[in-house]
Amino acid sequence: MYKLFTLTGILCMSLNMYGQINPADSTAQIIGYWQNKEKQSYDFTHEKYKVINTDTSAREMIRYQVDITITDSTEKGYTVEWAYKNYKIQSDNQLVKKIGALAQDITVILKTNEMGTIQEVVNWKEVREYMQKTGKLLEKELKGFPNGQQIITQVMNMYMSKESIEANAIKDAQQFYTFHGAKYTLGEKLTGKMQLMNNFGGKPFDTELTVSLDEIDQENDIALIRMYQQVDSQQLTDATYAYLKTVAPAGKPMPAKDKFPLLTNETWTTSQIHAGSGWIIYSLETKETKAEGVINVEERTIELK
Repeated sequence: MYKLFTLTGILCMSLNMYGQINPADSTAQIIGYWQNKEKQSYDFTHEKYKVINTDTSAREMIRYQVDITITDSTEKGYTVEWAYKNYKIQSDNQLVKKIGALAQDITVILKTNEMGTIQEVVNWKEVREYMQKTGKLLEKELKGFPNGQQIITQVMNMYMSKESIEANAIKDAQQFYTFHGAKYTLGEKLTGKMQLMNNFGGKPFDTELTVSLDEIDQENDIALIRMYQQVDSQQLTDATYAYLKTVAPAGKPMPAKDKFPLLTNETWTTSQIHAGSGWIIYSLETKETKAEGVINVEERTIELK
């Protein structure tokens, strides 16, 4: 259900803008029509769990709030501040709780183009410093763990450069701006290919995707858009196998490559977007990684307060 009471402010701000839903040809164009100093607040939920047959285990949930503020607006784009706060962690894993505590009051500054598509992380060095603090905590917790230092190094390499941070450290924002900068037609499925960073090192993964505009609420100027992504299974399996060989404890040989299970990685993203302003109303992203009947599920929800 749409949160209509929260939409009132957004609707008022977009009265003087051209609506981006065109009933004549059943299209919706998603562009950021944001005002300088405008702010919206969101509730985020990030949940992970494992499914084996019908049993669910290893459930972890993190809830937090983000104030998204437009700090600068020009003809060429926007500067956007993401201020994180109010973390609540539900997990039996003490390490997860400790890492979550480090994230209090972190701020990420992004730049988008005039359409609302992410261009860069401005304060990536500050984000890297936060990740380095996390790395030190991991190093302490994994002390004495077989190949623990090698694992930490592998993880920290994901956050060492501007490019790797933009690929790995802003998953919330990537989901938020997934559909910005394009025009969609009701009922039409757009298919394409893209490449995702390979965090194990080596070539990026080939990924197939499908995007569709599934619903238009003309009265409230809201579009419902969905995307499905599937990573090349063989490339993912080969990269995972090669990585696990490098971190396998001595005396515990890896199975033969032809005996290693095929991995699949699929992601579904659904977003309700106020087309007149480009603000997200609600978004859900579900990622499933499967191997030999075990499904690792990761879900992220974004909801306008």
